[in-house]
Amino acid sequence: MDRKTAREVYHTLDAGYPEASTHHRAGAPPFESLIATILSAQTTDKSVDEVIGPLFALYPTPETLAEARIEDVEQIIHRTGFFHMKARRIIEASAMLVRDYGGHVPDTMELLLRIPGVGRKTANIVLYHSFGKQEGVAVDTHVLRLSQLIGFSGNSDAAGVEQDLVALFPKEEWGKLTDLMISHGRKICIARRPKCPICPIKQLCRYNSDIF
Repeated sequence: MDRKTAREVYHTLDAGYPEASTHHRAGAPPFESLIATILSAQTTDKSVDEVIGPLFALYPTPETLAEARIEDVEQIIHRTGFFHMKARRIIEASAMLVRDYGGHVPDTMELLLRIPGVGRKTANIVLYHSFGKQEGVAVDTHVLRLSQLIGFSGNSDAAGVEQDLVALFPKEEWGKLTDLMISHGRKICIARRPKCPICPIKQLCRYNSDIF
């Protein structure tokens, strides 16, 4: 897809999803954003939202979570799925924050990627929503799928899709692009049952043009 068409898609989605500008984790404290994003893998925001309150009520800081018993954390986050691995990762991440970063979440991509359980997706989300920094595009399952369907990217891996998105869109739009595509993926371009007839970008979408 050329940049002009990509920009038209972006502006159409931007107009259609005003709530993307007020993402519910925007401005969240960095530690909360980090832990919530690690927990969000392979689950829904609703599941994460339901456990974040109880988790931070008991373990509000990296110091307290680093000292938590893994069994206790597993019980709290159970509904997010993969809770054995996630509990271990958020405890290890907290321990590293205490040990290496003075109990603070770092605000650079390089340092974030050293933390257990943190890949580029998580790092990009934390940087954008907690620090206002745009170092790349966070590619979650929605962004990966929609990028291929819409025609933003021909790559099948997150790293390749991110490179294509960074090349297509100006830097000041990278963070919001993720939120817009997630909104569209949840409401219209739903996996296995996309609502193409009512899609606001159907005339610009590669998938729609291929099937109609």
